[in-house]
Amino acid sequence: MQMHLRRGLPRVADGQPWPPVDAVAVEPDPDVSGDLSGAPAAPATEPAVLTDSVSTPLRRGLPRVPSGQPWPPADTAAVATDPDVEQAFSAATARTAPAQPAAEQRAEALRTVAVRRGLPHTPDGEPFPPVTSVDVPEDSAVAVPPLYGATAEPVAAAAASAPEATPVPTTTEPERPKPAAQSVPEPTQAPTRRWWAYGGVALLAAFVMAILVARWFVGTPTGSSFIQRYTGQQPLPEGAPVGLPAWLGWSHFFNMLFMALIIKTGITVHHERKPEAYWAPRKNPKKKISLTLWLHLTIDVLWVALGVVFYIVLFATGQWMRIVPTSWEVIPQAISAGIQYLSLDWPTENPWVHYNALQELSYFAVVFIAAPLAILSGARMSEWWPKSWTFFSLKAARAIHFPTMLFFVLFTVVHVFLVLTTGLRRNMNAMFAASGDVNPDVYGTSWTGVILFLVAAVVIAGVCKLARPALVAPVAQATGKVTSR
Repeated sequence: MQMHLRRGLPRVADGQPWPPVDAVAVEPDPDVSGDLSGAPAAPATEPAVLTDSVSTPLRRGLPRVPSGQPWPPADTAAVATDPDVEQAFSAATARTAPAQPAAEQRAEALRTVAVRRGLPHTPDGEPFPPVTSVDVPEDSAVAVPPLYGATAEPVAAAAASAPEATPVPTTTEPERPKPAAQSVPEPTQAPTRRWWAYGGVALLAAFVMAILVARWFVGTPTGSSFIQRYTGQQPLPEGAPVGLPAWLGWSHFFNMLFMALIIKTGITVHHERKPEAYWAPRKNPKKKISLTLWLHLTIDVLWVALGVVFYIVLFATGQWMRIVPTSWEVIPQAISAGIQYLSLDWPTENPWVHYNALQELSYFAVVFIAAPLAILSGARMSEWWPKSWTFFSLKAARAIHFPTMLFFVLFTVVHVFLVLTTGLRRNMNAMFAASGDVNPDVYGTSWTGVILFLVAAVVIAGVCKLARPALVAPVAQATGKVTSR
């Protein structure tokens, strides 16, 4: 039977559709059969009157029943053609095709070319198309690639003979004006050393101005009479003790040690980002804190314990009368002492017997105001604060704790400066050697207190130097679990 061969796109530029033949001979398939009972019924409409039919290949798809033949079962089907359409097509072909004698067409030389075969159209079938070669006219312009190992020469020759493409005119858009560069404001920087320097200069200028004003006021009759009336000495109640006991000297030394460690570890915790070690309680290993914070809290506990003992002994021995104001006269006395300090004509005092009023108020603020605030705010910031106690916020605790630390630092600096400049040996003997007299000149030449103070300063510096995670870890291991992360 004859089957029309489906032709596709040409293989070369300006070539004929591929493959170049109209039909090939194909053996009929004896297996094409099947029950057509499952096929859909033909439409009931009357077909149009047709006068001729042609044989055309039928595309077959998947079977309609399990294990059946591809559908439809026939290889070809008759397609009716309209005679008017066929006549019009023949006339158009006659006008466009050149006239050639039939004898010459039959005598035209043919040549055999190989056909490229693709995948089979049915499972386990032969490659399609079923032929391996066809005969084409000798002068055909179709460049047939070889069956194996196609070369690029025919394609290159065809591409070279092809007419050049007409360049498409392009239009260039006018260049848009670039927007003017906007000035980007520089980001504001945090206060630098320059601003700190400006602040220091401003404070120094204010301090110098206060000195000049105080010296002017003392030179006036009003200022002179005020200093004579209020000498700056603290008003003590009757029965106030005289002298400084040894326990007060020892508590003063430990208070210096703990305050130095608390300030050092507190600043370290504030700036610490990657702690070297962590501490966790044995009962709750997941609740970790940095080892530096553990040391800070541990020293806080020791400092609080020292304060409790200090309060008990202070009120038991009557020494509280020397640091707790008992009369409103302390206010003008403190103002007089402050004016004398600013005028650089400092008040005479004997700490073995009494303080000046400004000292009394300062010690009272440190012992009964600043220390409790530091303890309370520190406890709120620690992990030991109960979660249900929300009356004291963490934000308020932080706002109190850091300024309190700054107050302690400022007090320590001023306190040490005044001790060194208002009778160094007499003050050191009274505090570190527990020795003094009603006459301030008796112990004004002894170096015992100075030596003890230097020893205490070396010990405090050494302990602060050794307060490192590597040396603190063995001690912390006894109270919990220390890990590196």
